[in-house]
Amino acid sequence: MRLSCKVAAALLCLGSLLLLYLLAGSAAAPPRPPPAPSAPARPAAPLARRQPRLSRSPPRRSPAGGKLATARKPGEQKHSKEPSSLQCMHLAVVACGDRLEETLIMLKSAVLFSNRRLCFHIFAEDSLKPEFEKKLKEWPSSYTKKFEYNIYPITFSVGNAQEWKKLFKPCAAQRLFLPVILKDVDSLLYVDTDVLFLRPIDDIWHILKEFNSTQLAAMAPEHEIPKIGWYSRFARHPYYGTTGVNSGVMLMNLTRIRNTQFKNSMIPSGLTWEEMLYPLYQKYKNYITWGDQDLLNIIFYFNPECLYVFPCQWNYRPDHCMYGSNCKGAEEEGVSILHGNRGVYHDDKQPTFKALYEVIRDFPFEDNLFQSLYYPLQSKFLDTVHTLCGRIPQVFLKQIEKTMKKVYENRVIVYLGANHRY
Repeated sequence: MRLSCKVAAALLCLGSLLLLYLLAGSAAAPPRPPPAPSAPARPAAPLARRQPRLSRSPPRRSPAGGKLATARKPGEQKHSKEPSSLQCMHLAVVACGDRLEETLIMLKSAVLFSNRRLCFHIFAEDSLKPEFEKKLKEWPSSYTKKFEYNIYPITFSVGNAQEWKKLFKPCAAQRLFLPVILKDVDSLLYVDTDVLFLRPIDDIWHILKEFNSTQLAAMAPEHEIPKIGWYSRFARHPYYGTTGVNSGVMLMNLTRIRNTQFKNSMIPSGLTWEEMLYPLYQKYKNYITWGDQDLLNIIFYFNPECLYVFPCQWNYRPDHCMYGSNCKGAEEEGVSILHGNRGVYHDDKQPTFKALYEVIRDFPFEDNLFQSLYYPLQSKFLDTVHTLCGRIPQVFLKQIEKTMKKVYENRVIVYLGANHRY
């Protein structure tokens, strides 16, 4: 009996010890989680579905309000399909003497209406360089961001520099050397300082695409009516076509010019552009009146297949209206590029041309085009009706009105695109 009691007491002690061990173990370690919520995939799954939605937020519209622009990752650079020099429309001008203001007004008209970026190549006397830089820096940033520019000294690669410089107007012969100097430029538009753009340069730039395989330059006829044209009545040298061509607005494919062998009247074989210039001048210098323009007429007389002739509205001069309207293209479409030769911007002989020059000169860059440019122009034209050019105001106003409407529409689209909310 005693033995049984002792065994029972021992078993009881062992049971107590085992219970205490189990209780101590459960307090030291947390209970194991239930099996159902143990897999983390179920709560993480909704997060995985939401992430693509964050990346599909609507991309920002392009500044023109057109196609949607593709969003770039932070730090990623925007890639261009072609170098900036190729994206530019290249515009060249030569300024010497008192031509600073004229040149700046011409450049202003180019910037006001053009769409694509512009690259200005300004050839000027050393004394004018700081003046150009000062004036161009004064333009508002909303316009200076539309162009870049380089200023070059007056240089002539062949012949006597002083002789070239005095040919016709000061430094005008510089344009003959553009293919030699601007070796990295494929194509450009050359204009005289007394030119005003009444529509985007983009439009004349498109003419380059109309060149056939042999054409490398484009100019307008010197006159529309041979019997009253200067070349057909007075020229003592060969000239292009029936009326000659005017070089005040000249579109050039410089690459083709550099690579072409030109027929000439000096040797049986062809000559490159640079090889031909000085011998040509030496041969005809006693017979030419209009300097470098006459030399260009001689070149294209012997190489007519190289020239594209664009219509008169792209180089509209007083001759097109001072004897009566004779430019059909301008009557139908309006003047695209105004060429105020004969000094008409600075005297009262052709007040219609002077009115256009003064209105563009006085226009504050960021003002409303209709209120500060078009309406003052209409008002000034009322004072020109006593002249033959002033009696056809629609010829001068048609294209510039159309251009300003497009500029205004583009600005509205940009504004709406920038302020559109999704």
